[in-house]
Formats: sequence, C-alpha cells, structure tokens
Amino acid sequence: MNPVRELQNHGQAVWLDFLARGFIARGDLKHLVDNDGVRGVTSNPSIFEKAIGSSDEYDSAIARILDKGDRSVAGLYEQLAVEDIQHAADVLRPVYDRLHGADGFVSLEVSPYLANDTKATIVEAKRLWKSVDRKNLMIKVPATPEGLPAIRHLISEGISINITLLFSQKVYVEVAEAFLSGLQEYVRHGGDPSHVASVASFFVSRIDTAVDKQLDEKIAQANDPAEKARLTTLKGRIAIANARLAYQDYKRLFSSDDWKRLEAQGARPQRLLWASTGTKNKDYSDVLYVEELIGRDTVNTIPPATLEAFRDHGRLRDSLQENLDEARQALASLAEAGISLDAITRDLVKQGVQLFDDAADKLLGAVARKRAKILGSAIGQQTLSLDPAMAKSVAAQAEDWRAAGTIRKLWQHDKSVWTGADEDKWLGWLASPAAEFDRAADYEDYARRVKKQKFTDAVVLGMGGSSLGPEVLATTFAKTAGFPKLHVLDSTDPAQIRALEAAIDVARTVFIVSSKSGGTTEPNALKDYFHARVAKAIGADKAGHRFIAVTDPGSSLDKEATKLGYARTFHGDPAIGGRYSVLSPFGLVPAATAGINVTGLLRNALAMVRSCGAEVPPHDNPGVQLGLAMGLAGREGRDKVTILSSRKIADFGAWAEQLIAESTGKEGKGLIPIDGESLGDASLYGNDRFFVDIRTAGEDDAAHDEKLRALENAGHPVVRIVMNSIDQIGQEFFRFEMAVAVAGAILGINPFDQPDVEAAKIRTRELTAAFEKTGRLPNEEPALSTARFDLYTDDVNARALREKGADGDLSSWLKAHFARTEPGDYVALLAYIARDDKHISDLQRMRLAVRDREKVATCAEFGPRFQHSTGQAYKGGPDSGVFLQITTDDARDLTIPGRKISFSVIKAAQARGDFDVLTRRGRRALRVHLKGDLRSGLSQLGDAITGALN
Repeated sequence: MNPVRELQNHGQAVWLDFLARGFIARGDLKHLVDNDGVRGVTSNPSIFEKAIGSSDEYDSAIARILDKGDRSVAGLYEQLAVEDIQHAADVLRPVYDRLHGADGFVSLEVSPYLANDTKATIVEAKRLWKSVDRKNLMIKVPATPEGLPAIRHLISEGISINITLLFSQKVYVEVAEAFLSGLQEYVRHGGDPSHVASVASFFVSRIDTAVDKQLDEKIAQANDPAEKARLTTLKGRIAIANARLAYQDYKRLFSSDDWKRLEAQGARPQRLLWASTGTKNKDYSDVLYVEELIGRDTVNTIPPATLEAFRDHGRLRDSLQENLDEARQALASLAEAGISLDAITRDLVKQGVQLFDDAADKLLGAVARKRAKILGSAIGQQTLSLDPAMAKSVAAQAEDWRAAGTIRKLWQHDKSVWTGADEDKWLGWLASPAAEFDRAADYEDYARRVKKQKFTDAVVLGMGGSSLGPEVLATTFAKTAGFPKLHVLDSTDPAQIRALEAAIDVARTVFIVSSKSGGTTEPNALKDYFHARVAKAIGADKAGHRFIAVTDPGSSLDKEATKLGYARTFHGDPAIGGRYSVLSPFGLVPAATAGINVTGLLRNALAMVRSCGAEVPPHDNPGVQLGLAMGLAGREGRDKVTILSSRKIADFGAWAEQLIAESTGKEGKGLIPIDGESLGDASLYGNDRFFVDIRTAGEDDAAHDEKLRALENAGHPVVRIVMNSIDQIGQEFFRFEMAVAVAGAILGINPFDQPDVEAAKIRTRELTAAFEKTGRLPNEEPALSTARFDLYTDDVNARALREKGADGDLSSWLKAHFARTEPGDYVALLAYIARDDKHISDLQRMRLAVRDREKVATCAEFGPRFQHSTGQAYKGGPDSGVFLQITTDDARDLTIPGRKISFSVIKAAQARGDFDVLTRRGRRALRVHLKGDLRSGLSQLGDAITGALN
C-alpha cells in the first residue's frame, strides 16, 4: 500500500508543493502522478527562487530567450515561469481530463508585490491566465483585504483561482463568500460554472510556529505548575484545531441553498487546501499536518520531503472531523491564556506577504545576475571599490531599500521616495527611452529628410540640459557621411558666437532651437541672431525652413516656430526636466539630425533601463548601487564626485556634472561634481573625494590605471565603468540619471527642482531691464583697480580679504582669497569668456596649480553655460566653495536684431547676476575683471595665481 496514493480513497487530493524545469523534463513529476496519484502542483516565488537561483538548469533557457532579444528581468522570469507552468499543466492534463475538470491543476501566483493592490492584481491575473492558456491553470491570489474583491471579480470572469495566505476562519468565510458571489455573477452572465475551479489554501504549520512561540513565553512566566502543564498541552494543537473548524464552515457554506442552486447548474465546490504542511518543529511528527487533516473534498499540498515521509510511514484515517469539541476548547483555552489567534493570523498574512516579497526579491535578483552574465559586454560593466565601512553602509542601505520596496515606489512615481513635494511630476525620464524607441521610425524618417537637404552643418542653440547631452553626442560620434556636422552653441560670448558662425556655411546649415520653456534668454537671443543671418543668406521667406524647434507643447517657442514657419517642431515631455532629457527629443533630434543611429542608441539605453528596473533589487541594480554609494559617501563628507572620462567619451563628464550638481546641490546639501581635473597622485586628494572612472573597452592607459589603484589603496572610493563601445553611451545616460535620483533620496532633497538657478536668472533679468531702461548697466565700484585688472566683491568679502592681507596688488588679493580654503573645500574658476581649446587649457593650468598647492578639489567653468549646470550647487549646495569669477571687456560686440541689448551686455548681466547671488548667499567670492587684451590678461592672471600660491 502507498499511503500517498491511498489518500484519494479518503476523498483527499495530493498536490505537490514544488516545481522546477528539470524535475518536469526528467519525468519526475509524471512519475509522482502515475505512482503516487499526485493531482496538482503549486508554485510560489520561494519555489521558483530555489529552482532558478540555486542551480544552472535555467541558464540555457535564459540564454535562448535573450538570444531573441533582451527582456526585462520580470519579463524574463515570467516567460520562464509560464513555460514551466505550461509544461506541468500538460503533464497533469490527463488527470484533468480523466476527472472531467475536477482536478489536475497547476497554480501560478500573481506578483506578491501586488498583494495590496486590487486593480493591479486583477490585471496581472488576467494577463497570466491568457499567457499560460491552459484550462487546468489556477491563478494564485492572496487573501488580503485587497485580494478579496479581486478574487470575486476574477471568478466572475470564469478564471480559476487558488486563494493563498489564508490563516483565519473568519477570513476563510469571506473568501468562500467571494467565490460564491463571483460564481453567481458568472452564471448570471451566461457562464458555465463547471469550467471554474477554486481552492482556498489554508495555511497550517505557520500558525503553530507563531502560537507556540507565545505559549513558550507564557509558560516561562507562569509560576503554577498546573498552569504550565495546561499551556503546554496546547502546543502543536492550535493549527489543526483551527483547520478542522474551518472545514466545518466549508460544510455549512457548501450545503446552503445558494450553493445547491449553483451546483445544479454544474458548479464545483471551492475545496479547502491545506498549505504549509511541512513540519517546522522537530519535536512533532514529520507527517503531523497530513495525518491529522484527512477528509473529503480537500487538498493537501505537500512539499517533496513531507511527501516522501508520508509515503514511508504515513497512517491513514478520516481525521479531519475528529474531536471537534476538543478543537473548540483548545481555541477557547488559547484565548483564556491571553493569546489572540485573530491577531496572530493577521500578522501571519502580513508576514506571509513580506516573505513572498523577500523570496521574489531573491528570485528576481538571481534572474538579474544571470541576465547580466549572459549579456556580458552588451551592458556597461560597473565595479565599486569601497572601503569596508562604506561597503557595509551601502549594503545596509540597499537592504533597507529592498525591504521597503523603494525601487518599485520610485518607478511608481511615489514622491515619498524623496521629500513628498512635486517629485512625482518629474519622472517622465523613466519611461522616455521605451516611448522614444517606439517612435524610432519617425526619427529615422526625419533623418532621411535631413540627409536629402545636403546640409553641411547642424547647430543646436540651447542651454543646460538642452545643450550638454547633444554636445556629448557631437563629440563622441564621428561625423556620419551624408549628414551635417553637429555643433552646439550655448554661450552669449560674442567671440564664441562669431567663431561658430565662421566655422559653418549659414546658407547650408540647419539650426535646432532647443528650449523646454521657450523663455530661456540665451537660445532666444541666438535664435533671433541666426534667423537674421539665414534670412540674409537665403531670403526671409525661406529662413524658417532652416530651423527646427524642440520644446514643450504650448511654449512660447512652440508658438513662434509656427509663426515663423519652422520646418518642424518636436515636442518634449513636460514631465521631464532639462537635465534628464537627453533620451528624449532634446537629445534625440540633434542625434537624428547628425545621422546617429537613434534606434541603436535607444536599444542600448533600454538594456540599462531593464538593468535598473523596478523589479531589480538594489543589490543587483547598477544605477541604484551607484546612487546609494554616491549619496552615502556625500553624507559622510565625500561629496566631491570626481568624474574621469577617457578620451573617446571625454565630454561625458560635462553632462554628468550638470546632472549631479543641479539635481543635488540645494538646501545646503549636495554633491559637487569635479569634471576635467586630470588625475594626479593619491597624495593630492583629501577625504572628500568620490571617484568615478568611465571609459570604453580597449582604451588602456597603464599610468592612469596605476593612479586609480593607488587611490583605492589609499582608501578612496573608486567606481569603474567600462563600456564595450561608444554605442553604449545611452546606457550611461540612464545609469547616471537613476543614480542621481537615488542619491537625491539619500541626501533628503528634491533632485528635480533648481531654485538657485532661478535666483540667478531673476537677478540677470533685473540687470538687463535696467539696461533697456537707461542704456547702461548699473554702476559698480571695484575693491581694487589697476591698469590691467579690476577686482570686485561685496563688503563682507572685502573686509575678510583685507584682514588676510589683501592690499594694493592682484597677487595679495588672490593670496588672501585662496588662504580661505579649508580641507573639504573646493575652488571654482568661473570664466565668462569664449570656451575654446586655448582658454580651456589656460583654466586647466590655473586649477591644477590650485589643486596641487592647496590639495582641494577644483572646478573650471565657462559662463554663462555653467549657470544652468553647476551654478545650482555653487549657490544652493554646501558652503564649501571658494569662487574666482573671471570677466573681460569683449573686443567686439554682436548686436541682436530687434533688440536694444547686445550679446556683450547679456553676458555682463549674467556674470554680475551670478556673482550677486553668490555673495548674497554668503559665499567666498572674488571677481577679477581683465582689461585690454584677453590673451595677455589670462597669462598675467595665471602668473598671479601661481605667485599667490607660493
């Protein structure tokens, strides 16, 4: 006699609580069906985690799926699970057919993350039902308060349901009533109830584990031996008593008149299923929860070890209705002892959801790791080298985020991830790569039209997020044959504008005016200037056709583009801020114009989107890992994020610089990005540094690598990112967007606003308004004036500098200024001059002199472009900056058609507005104005800085 098989003679079906691909493929499941009479299979995240995460038997299946195209981690797991469920259902289909649909079921669970979401549970259950497409499928739905209406709804649509995480008699009655109500609804609409099956999975052993723990505490506290003995007799009895009394509810509910009417139409009862029947307490029989719960019209879902044990030594009897009075007395005694079974069962539901969440996290983490391993170099590789304390801190924070489901909340646009302000309105960048990929054909068609025009050049007129992303693309990708060369102009400096104009053929150039709001000063002035130039070159009636607008719907630029007859207007998503917009039309239109493969760029970006997806736990989520490390390092004082970009992607740091600074530098907090500061010896760096080294594979630099290792050995955190090729640049855009959003949450700020950028804009508008009214900017009095230099600052800074020795020459003021730096500070050179190779080199020499002497981080920025970037952090971030602004009189100005104001005046107003806000915020700031020839002035300034540092 086989006790397992004999259970069916007592009216009980045996289901197996286990599922794995190899188990099915080897014929093991069929063997249990044929020899033990197993009639069903259940699955859950814990089961799949053990099957997928603990072996390599799924590796080839994952590789096969990915060979046909990348998938999200959740999509990858779901395809594996659906295939396994289908295979198991096919093995059990003969049982289903032989029993005319009374048994032979396989269960697949909706995501445990949806346990408290009725609507999402319904949507996923219907999708899984359709995907598996097997009559002998049951969808598992938890018996949470939100699960009950989902159960009713799904039954009303003819979907077979396995209700899981059921502990309480009271909730069981609600579950059964939901089934009956749903079935009545289904029949009312003409459904055949004989096709609808359901089981109510009543959990057993977990109840004894929880009750016994409280009983042990009561026993330890009791002084009366008789009381100790009475409490001891309750151990190991409550779960069985609870289940037996639930079975009495089943008999009552399924003998009612309502049920008899349904049964007459072919309905099948919702059977009670005993779940969690593996014995947890070694003092109890290993087959306790099988032997004591044998009864008609029930199911026992048994884990493999318990099934083997029962086959070996299980004893059969109709036990389910035994000793019912004793069962009632046991529950009454438990209540008299002050232990609430209702409270325990409520907690067990919550714990059960959390345990399944935990298992799902482990499962999806395992799938994520396997996906990453199989894709290999198709995804940029990231390694974090952190000291033990920081590594422990990051791991702990990652676990906190995992347990709280914070990544899922982020993807669900939950503003509580940050400050609870308006962050939920600025998360369009999460979905942008996928949305734009669906529009890739439109970009390709646009690119073909551009190519037909035979333009020689394309110029982006924009600032901040509208310019820095396109600039990375312009400098990273070589010119595509047949397409225009891509340029970016984000300056009001007349010399820089004139240099750009000299480098292009205006008559054969397409201009991309890029502004989200349409009201930004710089692109509007540049637009007016170049529209006049184009009109002069090809005629006013044709000029508009050489312009493309990229802007948000309804903006002033949107309206003007229509008025001026622009060739095309691309609309951005108002839910995407400028610095997060590179994988939206603001980056993709310039890319398509230059003939860059937008489809490939987005396809690569989507690989990183999937790696950073909602379902990928923090420990395995590259964007989240980088963000946690940056944010926690910043909180510990390592707030100078030093970006080291290799030659092929040298401009990436300028884009990342803006993203980091403008997102995190506010409320006196933030990360200060350091871009373009060439790597020096480890001795030059303080404990405020966090290094990110990004390069493409094959760009080997032995000296650079040696310096990185020295930094690691000195205890500095170093993140290494290696892209397989420049084609993966889109991945890095998204990795950093996710990382900065996460870092903002760690810092406790809103990473999507920029209040201090707005402050500088307001002050600039005040100054330009004064010019338009009077014909000149307001007078300002220098703190020192010489033949070659004027120095400006506010009274507070002037007094502080004089106290440190500033007197009648430039060097003394610079010496006093740099003497104000402290460990953990940074020095920023803010030059309102043309940004060209020579001037970049000049500023590099100055900044490195400061770094090497003062051993502080340095920034070298060009205005006004940095105002839309690092300017936010300089004004709103930590008060650790020492600023030297550099201005000059322009040798030649440029007028703007239709305006009273010129580019020189705009630039001067921007510089003064920027400086005024710095000083009003109490920053240590000094402005040096170069007179006469700029080249000699910069040379003398460099000499003065060197002298001041000695």
